[in-house]
Amino acid sequence: MRNAGFGALAGLAGGLVFGWVMTLIGYLPTVAALVRTDSSAVGFAVHLLIAAIIGSIFGVLVCRQRELLFWGLAYGVLWWFLGPLTLLPVLLGRPVAWDVATAQELVPSLLGHLAYGAVTAAVLALLSGGERQFRPGLVVRASAAGLLVSPVLGLGWNGLIVGALVGASYAVVFGDRDEGSGPALIRGTAFGFAWWVLAAVTIPPLLDGRRLDWAPAAVRDAVESLPGYVLLGAGTALLTCWLGGLSRAVFSDDVRHAQDARLAGGRVISIWHGVIAGLAGGVIFTGVMVAVGFLPVVAALIGSESAVVGLVIHLLISQVVGVTYAIFFRRRSFDPASGIGWGVSYGFLWWFLGNLTLLPVLLGVAPQWSDVALALSFPSLVGHLAYGAVLGLVYQRLEERVSPWHLTRSKATAVRAAARQEQTLSAAPALWSLITCVALLIPILVS
Repeated sequence: MRNAGFGALAGLAGGLVFGWVMTLIGYLPTVAALVRTDSSAVGFAVHLLIAAIIGSIFGVLVCRQRELLFWGLAYGVLWWFLGPLTLLPVLLGRPVAWDVATAQELVPSLLGHLAYGAVTAAVLALLSGGERQFRPGLVVRASAAGLLVSPVLGLGWNGLIVGALVGASYAVVFGDRDEGSGPALIRGTAFGFAWWVLAAVTIPPLLDGRRLDWAPAAVRDAVESLPGYVLLGAGTALLTCWLGGLSRAVFSDDVRHAQDARLAGGRVISIWHGVIAGLAGGVIFTGVMVAVGFLPVVAALIGSESAVVGLVIHLLISQVVGVTYAIFFRRRSFDPASGIGWGVSYGFLWWFLGNLTLLPVLLGVAPQWSDVALALSFPSLVGHLAYGAVLGLVYQRLEERVSPWHLTRSKATAVRAAARQEQTLSAAPALWSLITCVALLIPILVS
């Protein structure tokens, strides 16, 4: 009951923010239609009641979780699917609105649900009284990381300011997490998406003296900056993680870090696992590339137009990406679900980094970040997600065959179970869910 009560209060706070958005977009009369009226005041009251109810559910669901931001964002996207696209039309006697055109019209509602989830999670964290430690050194380190990565947004002052803010906010929200490079990359990817909603979609019209503009056309115009924010978030998180590891290596007297490094072992085997898993994912991805005729484009990297040459290069790149996955995510997937989760998230990141950024640059053109380019590259996104799923699953199964902790089988199983429980209590499942939802939303944002 305590968790439900806190969740209801947090949901009311999120509902107030969301209610302001619904007032601006004129959506409250639609909500009021649930009680057979078109009064905006009644619609606002019904909206707050619903916000409190689903907030209480959220409080019960996440009562054991240690960090709530990404759970809140994922919960907001879930209720966008369940609410205005499904339950609201059914309750009003209409068919469910599961087509792209209707979903695109409801993009303002999607962003409102994201705001609701973020505010609800933040207020619930405050009400729960979780212990937070402010570390100025971490803020400085993360801000410096954001500044170093900020050129992905451009070389002007705006990019530098946003980079520093992304880094500082990352340190304040998440603290000093010793979670490894791979999870940090995915955390930063999702954090970059959240910053895109805030800094590219929400704040600019307000700074220009206009009202909030979450219309589908405005969001589509802002999509060209989405890859930059995703890469900024991922790069900031990764560099912050590396700087933290360097700091611990230089200044820490805790010998457990050195012992853990000695016990890790098997790095060469892990690399070979990455090669095999990357090749398996590349074979699956080949089907998509053949279907859309993309192999000659890959072959152009070495001045050829042959699809066979493109296939060879594609499989080589798949293995290189698999090796980087092995480096970043070694000992981070404890069952097939976590392997697929990390793999799909990594594939999503590589869609931005590889297909939209590095490939065009290597071919001598600018990164393809426009809304049109993202729309045309959607088949490649599907291929990257499939590649990541196979990569993560195969790598997890191969890694499970050996004990990375150099323990007996029974002890290794116990350690793996404890680590899996620890990962479940973190934001990892929420990260996987949120990034999958964002990938599914790409056609809605750019069509």
